[in-house]
Amino acid sequence: MNRRELIATAAATALAGPALARQPTGASMTRPQAPIAKKIPVTIEQLGRVRTDDYQWMKDDNWQAVLRDPTLIKADVKAHLTAENAYREAMMAATLPLQATMFEEMKGRIKEDDSSVPAPDGPWEYFIEYRTGDQHPRYMRKDRVSAYRVDGETVVRPHLRPRVQMLLDANALAEGKAYSRVSAADHSPDHALFAYAEDAQGSEVHQIYIKDLATGALLPDPIGSATGDFTFSPDSQWIFWTNRNDNGRPDKIFRRPVRGGDSTLVYEETDEGMFISVGRTSDDAFVLISIANQETSEARIIPAATPTAAPVVLVPRHTGRLYDADHWGDRWVIRTNADDSIDFKIVEAPTATPGKAHWTDLVAHAPGRYIEGVALVKDFIGRQERADANTTIVIRDRSGTEHQIAVDEPAYALSLRGASEFDTPVMRYVYSSPSTPNSTYDYDLATRERTLRKVQEVPSGHDPADYVVERLNAPAADGALVPVTIVRRKSTPVDGSAPLLLYGYGSYGIPMSASFSTNRLSLVDRGWIHAIAHVRGGSDKGWGWFLDARRFTKKNTFTDFIAVAEHLIGSGHGKAGHIVAQGGSAGGLLMGAVNNMRPDLWAGVIGQVPFVDVINTMSDTSLPLTPPEWPEWGNPLEDPEAYDYMMSYSPYDQVEPKAYPAVLATGGLSDPRVTYWEPEKWVAKLRPATTSGRPVLLKINMEAGHAGSSGRFDYLKEVAHDYAFAVWAIDRGWEAV
Repeated sequence: MNRRELIATAAATALAGPALARQPTGASMTRPQAPIAKKIPVTIEQLGRVRTDDYQWMKDDNWQAVLRDPTLIKADVKAHLTAENAYREAMMAATLPLQATMFEEMKGRIKEDDSSVPAPDGPWEYFIEYRTGDQHPRYMRKDRVSAYRVDGETVVRPHLRPRVQMLLDANALAEGKAYSRVSAADHSPDHALFAYAEDAQGSEVHQIYIKDLATGALLPDPIGSATGDFTFSPDSQWIFWTNRNDNGRPDKIFRRPVRGGDSTLVYEETDEGMFISVGRTSDDAFVLISIANQETSEARIIPAATPTAAPVVLVPRHTGRLYDADHWGDRWVIRTNADDSIDFKIVEAPTATPGKAHWTDLVAHAPGRYIEGVALVKDFIGRQERADANTTIVIRDRSGTEHQIAVDEPAYALSLRGASEFDTPVMRYVYSSPSTPNSTYDYDLATRERTLRKVQEVPSGHDPADYVVERLNAPAADGALVPVTIVRRKSTPVDGSAPLLLYGYGSYGIPMSASFSTNRLSLVDRGWIHAIAHVRGGSDKGWGWFLDARRFTKKNTFTDFIAVAEHLIGSGHGKAGHIVAQGGSAGGLLMGAVNNMRPDLWAGVIGQVPFVDVINTMSDTSLPLTPPEWPEWGNPLEDPEAYDYMMSYSPYDQVEPKAYPAVLATGGLSDPRVTYWEPEKWVAKLRPATTSGRPVLLKINMEAGHAGSSGRFDYLKEVAHDYAFAVWAIDRGWEAV
């Protein structure tokens, strides 16, 4: 994700040297001088190995408090970050007109007075809307005028003018705050209450508020220190939520009466390596507690009829076995990788005896066809499958009859949204491609008729026929074929002359969808080619595609990305030194690794909130994600082989003198996932190491976290900044500074 911070120079003089002193670079030109980070060597001994970290001082020892109140940051760290922001602004000052132009383009492609397709639930339809100029959404509902089902009976309402009610104006909530994001919002099953979780720092520490929809008043005593995850009990009398502890981890589930009262501990997870959350089954028969890490999971259930009962285990956890469960009226439906089902299968089990001994295959495992998720309504199951970096939706009725929703295109995205109520024959899905805006459909599962509910509008104009979408397969070093999704204008030549932006991620089994983005058109319409490398580590070609690039095979992610770049050079979609690589979070790890491995390929590298200090982060058990992510990366505290392998690719540790490309690293001061000091330390080490003379820049948002700015227009400014850097890197704009 991107970051935005206004230039601030006042604290620059707090450094030992003049952070913005200028030195002659020509007869009439001066150039900003980069901040020089002080070195305070710290020697770390671990598993018989020794490493020295010159920049460990950048980590605030009081980081937990800083996440909740960023003003508590250490003075020397704040001064250095401020100086880095000022230096970047000065270096990129010539791009400000381009940033402004790109921002206006991106804003012009957004329908400012927009609203979502209403989601029907009982007597209401719920939706969000934006008004012209709004940074944040308004949460709304209106009377439902169509027939609906309640307890098996059809209800028909008179065709009166529907009432419209505003549930929450997130613009008013954000007023006077540097950051405000509503991470979750939901109504109670009886439609009497509305709850929402606000993150007011970017640190993902939430307050949960409950509103009485009859009076419009907020109920007293909001819930604090929450992850943002919550659910109402099916009888609407209780609210359950997930607690966030001082180390930023979800550790407990609590319950209390919806209108106030004492909180009761429902469940506590003692394994620090597990994430927990709470919700309800699709049929509202159970409250469901989900417990999982990267390779093992467990569910615990509370019957709707007894919401104050202690949760019971659905199926005990077993290392290496993943499952998620939902209830389908008279049985459990479980998606699992059990029995060597690498790409998952679906089983069913009786309500009273859900243990594995009672599982029966509903949808058998098929290698290479990854079952991503399942959605249930009363008489149908919808599932989303992924193969070869494209998705398919499959519908199944209770008799076992199946049919598909698919698209005959080289690269596209189908997203099954399910339904907002259980007793309905309709599910919703969204289709797009890199050249085609989102189309939202309601699909009648019984008649197989689809109704187009909305097509994404691009007010400034967009014709998909002006663009070409391609799907290539790049051979990796071991022969694996890595899918590549490409979009360009028809008029853009494929002879190596066009600049190329190559995007990648490749971790946690998260796929990169071939979906539509109005923002990337600001590059594509300037003659750029945009490509997504569906590298191993994601699940783009199945769960095995993910398993082939984790722990001791993690380097496959990096070599796949390099192989894609080389293939695109060979096909005329780019040329060495004329490519900008981009990735964020764990994709930032990818950026750091390929920056070290093949700096000659890139004109620029954009590492957004980059996870680059791998050894130090995965050795710090106080950080929120460290124990839960040992299955992904390995445990360097206990496993010497894991330590050595991680050290061999850790971007921060592998920086050495060489001709690096131009680099932009971004971060957020209150980011709990990739802490601000990771990009800060990376830049501090990278800048004196590069021999190319190309700039290494840092952009830290002092008022946001992992997801960047919370307002929709502020976010566009961040995207415009990063794309302007890409153009600047290709054009060697720093030479004119």
